[in-house]
Amino acid sequence: MNKSISSQITRFIIILLSFCFGVGAAYLFMQKKPNQATEVPEPKPLYWVAPMDANYQRDKPGKSPMGMDLIPVFETKQQTNTSNGAITSDAITISPDVIQNLGVRTGVATYAKLSSTITSVGYVKFNEDKLVHIHPRVSGWVEKLYVKSEGDRVIQDQPIYSLYSPELVNAQEELLLSLNRKNKRLIQASELRLKALQISDQFISALKATQVVQQTVNFYAPQTGVVHNLNIREGFYVQPGTTMLSIASLNEIWVETEIFERQSALVKQGDPLEVRLDYLPGKVWQGKVDYIYPTLDSKTRTLRIRTRLDNKDELLKPNMFAQVQVNISREAEKLLVPREAVIRTGLQNRVVLALGEGQFKSIAVQTGQSDLQNIEILSGLNEGDQVAVSAQFLLDSESSKTSDFKRFSTQNQKITDSKSTELLDDSVWVAAKIEKQLIDQGRVLVKHDAIEAWNMPAMTMEYGLSPAVDIKRLTPGTVLHMEVIQTKGQYQISAVHIMKQGKASTIDDKKSADIHQKNHNGE
Repeated sequence: MNKSISSQITRFIIILLSFCFGVGAAYLFMQKKPNQATEVPEPKPLYWVAPMDANYQRDKPGKSPMGMDLIPVFETKQQTNTSNGAITSDAITISPDVIQNLGVRTGVATYAKLSSTITSVGYVKFNEDKLVHIHPRVSGWVEKLYVKSEGDRVIQDQPIYSLYSPELVNAQEELLLSLNRKNKRLIQASELRLKALQISDQFISALKATQVVQQTVNFYAPQTGVVHNLNIREGFYVQPGTTMLSIASLNEIWVETEIFERQSALVKQGDPLEVRLDYLPGKVWQGKVDYIYPTLDSKTRTLRIRTRLDNKDELLKPNMFAQVQVNISREAEKLLVPREAVIRTGLQNRVVLALGEGQFKSIAVQTGQSDLQNIEILSGLNEGDQVAVSAQFLLDSESSKTSDFKRFSTQNQKITDSKSTELLDDSVWVAAKIEKQLIDQGRVLVKHDAIEAWNMPAMTMEYGLSPAVDIKRLTPGTVLHMEVIQTKGQYQISAVHIMKQGKASTIDDKKSADIHQKNHNGE
């Protein structure tokens, strides 16, 4: 009996202890913190891609044809971009280690004022308003030249040359004949003729007083300055229309400055500026924009602006180089991103949006004014958006495959009507090098890597160009990434990312055509 009771007590104690253990385990499970939950396994890459060629893909790590480590690409979960509420299910994801190895840097879209200064080079010139050209009004010979070389200083009313002219001799004799006849009308007409021939009042008074005809007549400087463009020497025969010399004043000079075409809308007449010269460190001339020229230079694509500066001490010499800083007045702040963040393809402008957690996505933007550091964004971004400012070409080429914006191109347009629908042509990006230009044909000879998406091996062949691609930029030796599209069985380059610009060379279309024919023949 005692043994039976003892076993029942023992069984009760075991059951009680088991119950207590279960309750304690449940309590501990309920108290477990979220960050102590079972870790989610890291996602596996979908594939690996070459850093310099988004079309080179492998199913395991390795090296690219250029010897660089392949980059893993992960599956992207649907995520909402909090800045604009857009669903970005087609963004790409890159691991933090790869982001660090690529040196991916980001910038923030912020409202600010563009740079308030424009710095450029200027050229010191004569004040053309005070540049006097000396021309004779009669034919004759230069008997005496009182200035010997360019740069000689002259003072107003100083003699600069003497001239023998039969016309001047005849005009003097006519005046003396009129005086002898005492005909007032003839006297007045003779004096007016001499004055029209630039004879001074002093000479006419002396002629009337002495009644002696002078064979040579002196001509005098009309203003104080320096001799410029001296085109005559003693004994030269001159006639009306001959530019003998010019006299330039140095009391006030012009400084002409060249600014880029994109900056032309920023500068206004009256904007203050500062002028500095290397040979006078610390010396600053203050001025303002006096005139904006109405045309651009067709070769340099620059616009000239002008300022007037006082130069009584003659420190500023014509043809000197000057550093000019124009201070621009801004009206309002604009949404800005770093200039290097914008990818320009000719078809459109894009930026790579950083969505966080290693996610990136290419989006189209509309740009406005710019300075040396920043560029205005008119549409496509909101304040606070993060954009990639380095390695963005690689990110863009990978993201653009599935991005939800379309490239605007006549070769790639989507045609839709009630009867038929034509989808966009397929396109791929591939690393390439320009071998030859065929400008007359609007084509280029390109050596490119293999295009696996089209089962195309690495080869050298000719490609046509879309209107958005400038053939002049595709000089021989240029290393680039190019987007190739198929249009009616023809291959065409629709966009380029230039990595290294080649040097221009003489174009030999016939030789390029021969090379192309040999490639087709397998030679």
